Amino acid sequence: MAEQNEEARAWEALVATARRTVTDGLVVGTSGNVSVRVGDTVLVTPSGVPYDRLTPDDVTGVDLDGRQVLGALVPTSELPMHLAVYRTTDARAVVHTHAVHATAVSTLVPELPTIHYMTGALGGPVRVAAYATYGTDELAENMLHALAGRTGCLLQNHGTLTYGASLDQAYDRTAQLEWMCRLWLTASSVPGLTPTLLSEEQLAEAGERLRGYGQRG
Repeated sequence: MAEQNEEARAWEALVATARRTVTDGLVVGTSGNVSVRVGDTVLVTPSGVPYDRLTPDDVTGVDLDGRQVLGALVPTSELPMHLAVYRTTDARAVVHTHAVHATAVSTLVPELPTIHYMTGALGGPVRVAAYATYGTDELAENMLHALAGRTGCLLQNHGTLTYGASLDQAYDRTAQLEWMCRLWLTASSVPGLTPTLLSEEQLAEAGERLRGYGQRG
């Protein structure tokens, strides 16, 4: 019973996060997806269902091998990418979007230039995963290469993926990544000028400070 309650609460938080991606302009329609891990079950947004239509009865869950254990709706087509993150990291939540500035950057460079110290919050310079068809194991594999030592990456001509210890943290990392991409595109579009970038040393120092950021207790 306790596990059912935990899953119900996690589903409610997942739906709220998925709706937030639309409200904040990170996703159009059903083009992104969100997941959260509860024990060995991964709750995921279902494929092709508008987030404002999801109810508590629509809970959709799979085990770490992708076998459906909760619900009747088909899980997101990006399930291989989500499961790859859970199998290889300590992630408790994953957010994938088609955020416009981040997707634009993914078509221009192999790595987001170090335009801001919040790069440190994602573990270092954000890499771009090589393009592969959505929903494939190849994309999941490319994503893992780009994600090594990071908590977020860009997916070439596709979008973003971030993970965290909670839905809020995963979402915040997505929002920060989109903001940094927008910042770099804005700065680099000024004719005749080139943005200054942060050095490895500056990023490392910022990363250390970010680890202690916020309230303690």
